Amino acid sequence: MTTSDQSPVRSTQVRLARRPVGEPGDDTYDIGPVDLPALAEGQLLLRVVYLSLDPYMRGRMSDAPSYAAPVQVGEVMEGGTVVVVEESRHPEWSVGDVALSYSGWQTHAISDGTGLRRLDPSRAPISTALGVLGMPGFTAYAGLLEIGRPQPGETVVVAAATGPVGSAVGQIARARGARAVGIAGGETKRRALTEEFGFDVALDHRSPDFADELAAAVPDGIDVYFENVGGPVTREVLRHVNTYARIPVCGLVSSYNATSAPEGPDRLPGFMGLVLRKSLTVRGFIQNEFTVSHGRDFVREMSGWVADGTVRYREDVVQGLESAPEAFRGLLTGTNFGKLVVQVGEDPTT
Repeated sequence: MTTSDQSPVRSTQVRLARRPVGEPGDDTYDIGPVDLPALAEGQLLLRVVYLSLDPYMRGRMSDAPSYAAPVQVGEVMEGGTVVVVEESRHPEWSVGDVALSYSGWQTHAISDGTGLRRLDPSRAPISTALGVLGMPGFTAYAGLLEIGRPQPGETVVVAAATGPVGSAVGQIARARGARAVGIAGGETKRRALTEEFGFDVALDHRSPDFADELAAAVPDGIDVYFENVGGPVTREVLRHVNTYARIPVCGLVSSYNATSAPEGPDRLPGFMGLVLRKSLTVRGFIQNEFTVSHGRDFVREMSGWVADGTVRYREDVVQGLESAPEAFRGLLTGTNFGKLVVQVGEDPTT
């Protein structure tokens, strides 16, 4: 435990300036410095090393009804972070300790230790706590195994398959003996699904022949569709679902910037008819509802899979907190490749 009489620490923060309509523009954010107060007893000064950017953040910018409270205008944008303790007046934390936190879009933060999880840099790169060994990896693990329940020989399809959730879904499916079909955007990502992540089949949803290619890829139908995207991809996938297929609904990123309902006929009656005819299981989920039931198994299994190469991962690292708004816009349109993180400060482990 240490104390300091140094001058106030200045933190650069990205705050929500206004609620965006459609794609978040530069005017959505207010970026500027603020002086942090001196530490009180029991507090820590945290320096942010990595900031996670994730699709759910778009929902936090809106005040529409959701499963979590929105970020209020004027508040720091929410987000998972890997931090290092810069100063401590807390008996359980020392300068130099590395932790997973929820400090948000800023360079420094003050904490009382609540919600911090200590990280061991000797076990894995600390950035993986935001990706394959963190919330996205757990989302894939719990959603697939609890709702999708893939069986050996079954076919699992996942879109946004080169993202941190989708890539883990396909690899976990294969580890469970299922066949993995990944859908991504562009030839580079399509190739990576088979060559890097070990999917059985990879498809490019931008291909003019996507519908025919999907049909050829699933000759025995689809048993599990892990939903990340929605929109046209989902409409094609639903043509091939088997009776008793399971659909874990993780995200619908294709509509996150939408400002109105899609044009055309109301497809809900047709979809509900399909649910009835095929006895489908369709369940939305938020990953933290499975923490108690699957958390320990995730840490054990995923850590082992990453260590032995059963599960591979890719990170898309952008430099500097000021890059976060543009990187986040790209995340919502699929320009990133792998887990998107912002390196906010120097990594003490490299």
